[in-house]
Amino acid sequence: MESLTCASSHVPTHALAGPSELPSVKVTYQAIQSALKKAIRGERLTFEDGVNLYHSPDLVELGAVANELNLRRNGHDVYFNVNRHINPTNICALSCKFCAFSRKPGDEGAYAYSEDEIAHRARIAADSGATEIHMVGGLHPRWKLSNYTNIIKTVKAAAPQVHVKAFTAVELDWLARKERKPVADVITELRDAGLGSFPGGGAEIFVPYVREKICDTKLTGEGWLDIHRTAHKMGLRSNCTMLYGHIEDVSARVDHMLRLRALQDETNGFNVFIPLAYQPENNDLGINRHTYGVDDLKTIAVARLLMDNFRNIKSYWIMTGDRVAQTALHYGANDLDGTVVEEKIANMAGSQSGMAMAKSKLLRVIRDAGRIPVERSTVYESIRRFDNPDEDQLA
Repeated sequence: MESLTCASSHVPTHALAGPSELPSVKVTYQAIQSALKKAIRGERLTFEDGVNLYHSPDLVELGAVANELNLRRNGHDVYFNVNRHINPTNICALSCKFCAFSRKPGDEGAYAYSEDEIAHRARIAADSGATEIHMVGGLHPRWKLSNYTNIIKTVKAAAPQVHVKAFTAVELDWLARKERKPVADVITELRDAGLGSFPGGGAEIFVPYVREKICDTKLTGEGWLDIHRTAHKMGLRSNCTMLYGHIEDVSARVDHMLRLRALQDETNGFNVFIPLAYQPENNDLGINRHTYGVDDLKTIAVARLLMDNFRNIKSYWIMTGDRVAQTALHYGANDLDGTVVEEKIANMAGSQSGMAMAKSKLLRVIRDAGRIPVERSTVYESIRRFDNPDEDQLA
């Protein structure tokens, strides 16, 4: 049999995004096998290779190759960190169709933390051994750059040793336009206040034919890439993400990964790639389904094969659940994220994974997958390697 169909290969066939602006690709078994062999040989894969791999009918074979490439690069080590999420506000000037987190001023459930509330959460994080505080939130219409710098200063005063990873490219763009300053100047003020690195949120899917349907007033895909380019050139590292499982098609996913790969070639400033599975509840997009495990695992595997200049691929347990996240450690992932604590954004959209995971459970999830847990910093420096399982209970 020479050609494959989307249905036979477990690839979602979303048709809501409109006509594709990307080239069509003929999918064949021969092309799939060729892409796998290229990956094994260490050759760089193309857009056509990526689309073909997504259509592979053999998930186990795809995973085996991704696992082999991961083991070559990272051995049996799997990273995690002890972190805490703080979402300073859910009041937002935007109305992204997929978002269940945002509220308008005066809406039921709208909130904006005071500096005391933020400091309290930061102290709890530090007392529990957290090395990172992750902060993202809505675009509050009344907040200025000074509000954001004060938030960082508040966290650093309450938890001086904790790394602050905060504010997406969307928030940076909002502040730059509001303050009528270059993005570089905004980044400088945030860094001077104590910011250590940037998260990867707001990327969603870069191609305009999808982006205009799910978040038409948000920063463009090119704008997102430009802001991360600026941060990298200023010496700040960042993460990167991709929101999948909604109205995008496979070509849009592959294009997204390749744009990130190109920027990584240019700057080498990304710490990790994080695929984010769409959560379907309490939003206006009208896609009322979660992703399935096959799609989650295939996305991790394709990312490992396609994004050859990324050492770290994260399986984010908040979005997929701990069982799929654990299985993904055999499909190319080498990171599970961390303890998280008080995750709001995915949970408000229907995530069924909970808002936190104990360090002891993270160790067990990694250990039971046949891997070695390694506690890391935000920028992937090794803090502690748990070679001896007997030490897990003492962690």
